[in-house]
This record gives sequence, structure tokens and C-alpha cells, in this order.
Amino acid sequence: MNHLKLWLLTNTFFITIITSQTLLAQNQIPTTLDGPFKPVTRRFDPSFRRGSDDLPMNHPRLKKNVTSNFPEQISLAISSPTSMWVSWVTGEAQIGSNVIPPDPASVASEVWYGKESGKYTSRGKGDSTIYTQLYPFEGLLNYTSGIIHHVRIDGLEPETKYFYKCGDSSIPAMSEEHVFETLPLPGPNAYPRRIAIIGDLGLTSNSSTTIDHVIANDPSMILMVGDLTYANQYLTTGGKGAPCYSCAFPDAPIRETYQPRWDGWGRFMEPLISSSPMMVIEGNHEIEPQVSGITFKSYLSRYAVPSEESGSNSNFYYSFDAGGIHFVMLGAYVDYNSTGAQYSWLKKDLYQVDRAKTPWLVAAWHPPWYNSYSSHYQEFECMRQEMEALLYQYRVDIVFSGHVHAYERMNRVFNYTLDPCGPVYITVGDGGNIEKVEVDHADEPGNCPSAGDNIPEFGGACHINFSSGPAEGKFCWDKQPEWSAFRESSFGHGILEVVNSTCALWTWHRNQDIYKDDSHGDQIYVVRLPELCIASTLEGSGRPGDGGVTNEAADLLARWAWFAAWIEMLTIAVIWTSVH
Repeated sequence: MNHLKLWLLTNTFFITIITSQTLLAQNQIPTTLDGPFKPVTRRFDPSFRRGSDDLPMNHPRLKKNVTSNFPEQISLAISSPTSMWVSWVTGEAQIGSNVIPPDPASVASEVWYGKESGKYTSRGKGDSTIYTQLYPFEGLLNYTSGIIHHVRIDGLEPETKYFYKCGDSSIPAMSEEHVFETLPLPGPNAYPRRIAIIGDLGLTSNSSTTIDHVIANDPSMILMVGDLTYANQYLTTGGKGAPCYSCAFPDAPIRETYQPRWDGWGRFMEPLISSSPMMVIEGNHEIEPQVSGITFKSYLSRYAVPSEESGSNSNFYYSFDAGGIHFVMLGAYVDYNSTGAQYSWLKKDLYQVDRAKTPWLVAAWHPPWYNSYSSHYQEFECMRQEMEALLYQYRVDIVFSGHVHAYERMNRVFNYTLDPCGPVYITVGDGGNIEKVEVDHADEPGNCPSAGDNIPEFGGACHINFSSGPAEGKFCWDKQPEWSAFRESSFGHGILEVVNSTCALWTWHRNQDIYKDDSHGDQIYVVRLPELCIASTLEGSGRPGDGGVTNEAADLLARWAWFAAWIEMLTIAVIWTSVH
């Protein structure tokens, strides 16, 4: 180790962070530098119902309100820093024993857009598709979608408002005008204003509250971390949805779905995702198997993602940039083994990340690796064992997941051990779906599942007993695990606001709270310490994160960390005060 380089680095770190903790103390918001935190459980309030039924298909937010080939279910997704996907549906879906798919080419795919209302100076054209969901059994109904359109519009300027219409001008059948604002270009000094994180949403009254609160937050973009519609809680004939995944169809020849719920969900979401891009990843409720072995047909058909743009060529996993954040969206229901295509792509993608350009590295997938609830406990341990070391090597900052229908935020952790360089894992599977909120914790008497209880639908089981720490030799802890910082059984959503290259504010909002800026269930500043956690670059090892923290570097940097953190937080407080 070159001591001069190390000293200069730590001294630079010290100087750039030097300000004061006084304003931070006034701010009263904890930071990850204050951790690891003593585990806290906020128990379910029995005065609230654990869930609600789905909204009916004739509900005003779900029913179709356009005619013929006019666009509906309009949505946006990020394609690149200068381009955006626009998607929508036209025509009529069909459901019955005999369905005739429409010709996708019968309706054109056009987007008109410009920087002034009513003045569309640019045009984009794209492709269209349809899909069918077939159930060749007596009494079961088949489905074919309307025509699904995807158009990529290019040449967009950063942080600019655009007005657009979509449809087929030759009919004519163009939509009403919609508007969106582009995100900042990649760089360390510009970030999306607010990023909404939603998981396991569904279509209940609770889901409505979640979306109403998200709309009130006016996010720049949305991460949807799986389990969108819960269409597979229904028989093909519709009717009332089942309240749990395992009890839905005990006698059915195949797991059925009611595909019109997807159309209802698209209408339900349009007021939000026609103006803020939604980046989606698949969950187990999107699998929807058909007899032919086809799966995920609706998920793959309805929503565009930057798969080609990110080099994955797969809608199951991809990446994108939003200002100074690089997002990695991973698939838990396709091959994640270290010898597979997804892992190979992930390794290449992480290697290419320039942390000087995109300091923040955020990952998302559906099922959580760290979870202290009984539901889905250690369910995706195989995926963790395959991928965790790679994400840790490249110093992922935050990981978002859903699947468990409750909220939980972890202390920084790696391999079940508290680690200041580990990611902050956050579970937000509390969007409001029909399966109700999860209330049982695996560490409480009688709630520890057996190793055979939580077997995933993909990837096999790798359940383990802990090999060290307070739970050594056990499958479950006897108390809330030390890596679980905070957990609460309530529906809600999260908001991520990145302040600068080292600090981001995370806020979790409960649905039952009176919604306003100072109302929240959990709030913390996530603070990056790149000099501490990527110190191996001082040895000339190449890309950031190629190695861990050397003992020498850790020792010297640790001496400065407490004071540097103190200084950093004043900087954060000053910036935060100036923007609020």
C-alpha cells in the first residue's frame, strides 16, 4: 500500500466532508452511519383489517372508457438517457372457448411529441403484438389480448418536459395529450427528483390508496418490483379472486388466470405511468403457465424494458441509468446460476459501471434474500448463494424487493453478517394486494417454518442453518435478527430521493397515515462511504470493487470515518435545507 496515496485519499475524504453535525441534529433523521441499529418491530395494529377484496372489473378505475381503436392503458418506460418507450393497447380483448387473435398490423403504432402543448415536432413509429392465454380444458376459457403497441421515441433532451399523443393517425384514433419530464443525463451531480418503489400491488382498495399516495408524491419514475395484477388468483371465468396463492385452485387441471385483470390494471395505472416511467421486474404471480410450457406471456407482451439497450436481450433482467444512479433489475424466476446467461451478463454490466459517472448502484428483484417474516423465509437462499458475493464485490448500495407482504429494512449486511460495505436491503411487498398483509415473524414462538415449507417455484431449495452468531446451528433466530433494523406489517410504498453522490433519503409511507410530507413510517439517510468500501482501487486493481477492503486501508480510514461522517452529514443537511 502506498501510504502517501492512502493519506491523500483519506485527507481528501476528510476535507470534502468537513462541515458540522449541528444542522443534522436539528434534522432529526438517522443515517446508516448511526447503525447498525438495534432491531425494532412495530406490530400490526388489530384495529385495521389485514386486507381487502379486489376492485370489480366494472369499477370506474378499471373499466374501459375509450371506443374502437383509440389507445388505452398508456405507459412509459426508460429506454436510454435520451429515449423513452411509449406503450398502449387498442381494440378489444376476447375471452371464450374460441378466440380469434386480431391482426397486429391492422392498427398503426405512432407517437407524436414535442416540447410545447399541441405542437408535436417529432414523430415515432414502432411495433405491435398480441398474445393468447390458452386453457384447453372443458369449462375453461381462452383469452386473446387487444393489440399491444410499443414505440421508442428518440432525441430527447434531459430534464425537459415533453407533450405527446399516441395511436393511429390514419383512422384517425389518437389519444388525448399526455406529458412527461425526462430524467437527468448520467453524472454525479444530477438525480431524479423522487423515485417511487412499489411491490405486490394488485387491484384492491388498499392498492388504490397506494397509487393515490404515489401520485401525490409526483415521482420522476417508478420501480415496480414484481407481482402486478394477481390475475392468477382467479378462474378463467372471472368471479371473486382467491385470498391466497396456495389455496386458489385445489382441483383445477392447471393454474388458471383471468386475463382481463391485466387490462383493468393497465387502466388503473395509466394516470400514473403515462406521465412517469415505470421500470418493472417479474414476480411469481406473472409466471402464468400454459399447457404448452409457455410462461410469463402477459408480462413479456405488455411492458417494454431496455433489454436490448442494456445488452441483456431479456425482459427478465436488464439495467439502465437515471442521472447518477445505475439500476440493475434481476430475474429470480429464470436461471441465476453463476454458469448461466444472467450471471454472465450481470458480471459484465457491473464491471462496466463507472462510479465516477453513476456513483449510486441500486439493484432490484422480486423475492428478498434477507427476510425475518415466516412467509417466504429463506425461500430464495439459492439465488443469494449464487449472486450475493458478486453484488457485494461491486458495492451495490441498495437492494429493493417485494414478495413478502409487509415492510422491512435491513442493517448493512453481507452473508448474514453485519458489514459496513454491504447493501441496505429493503422489502416493500406491501403495495396492497388481495393476499393481505403478512404479520408472522419467523423468530417468534411457533412461527419458524420448516425447511420444506417455503420451496420456490424456480431454482430449488438451499435452506441453511446459521453457522455463526446468535442463531448458530438454528434455522430461525430466537429474536429479531441483528440484520433486521426495522419491520412493520402495513401496506404502503417507498420514496428514494438521492441528494448527492454519497447521500440518499429513503422514506417509507404507510397507507393509513394522513398523507403529507412529514408523515411517514420509516425514514433514514443512506450514506455511501466509497473510500472505505472501494479502497482496493488504491492498489491499482482496476475497476472499483474488484477487491475488498485491505486491513491497512480499513484501519487508517476507520480512524477518519467517525469525523468524516460527522462532516458529511452537515453537508447533507445544508443541501437538504436548501432544496426544501
